Amino acid sequence: MFAYIKGSLEEKMSNYVVLETMGVGYKIFMSKTAIGKLGEMGSTVKIFTHYHVREDEISLYGFLSNEELKMFELLISVSGVGAKSAISMLSNISTSDFALSILTNDITKLTKVPGIGKKTAQRIILELKDKLKAEQEIAKTEENQTIIEVDEQIDEAISALQILGYHRKEIEKAFEKFDYKTMTIEDIIRTGLKYLGK
Repeated sequence: MFAYIKGSLEEKMSNYVVLETMGVGYKIFMSKTAIGKLGEMGSTVKIFTHYHVREDEISLYGFLSNEELKMFELLISVSGVGAKSAISMLSNISTSDFALSILTNDITKLTKVPGIGKKTAQRIILELKDKLKAEQEIAKTEENQTIIEVDEQIDEAISALQILGYHRKEIEKAFEKFDYKTMTIEDIIRTGLKYLGK
């Protein structure tokens, strides 16, 4: 419903902010990390939003980037993961580390997040990997794919970005804009996210 809201930062609490625009104050729930990165009170800020509707709740959740928003939407698509748990994860793990954790089955890293137990971590990895497989099957059937030099490391970076919801074609276009051949997989993912976010 709302892609983003841009306005004056009127209030900062531990788990939400109030953003005023056109005379309306929007209460937006955010991670502690994101709230800490916002500007001073009264400054103009832009917050990407997710309009969350449940039987007993209608809320706005806010993010500093599209990558964080995508990660949040992926997490709440996993059975048993609610909006509050997803926001907690955003406070404790970066999008690139999250994607790598899914790709490498790193349950330990996910269980370090408060509120995420071993079973939930396993479910997150299983369900998001299944989504990745489905995305890769679609990509294989599409013609005229951009051909880039792919080795195991590049393929892992592409898969990690696909976990975050990007399509292979747009990832390959982003990779054409920087020299990924000399980078570590973590740096490839982080740089790829920068170009994908533009």
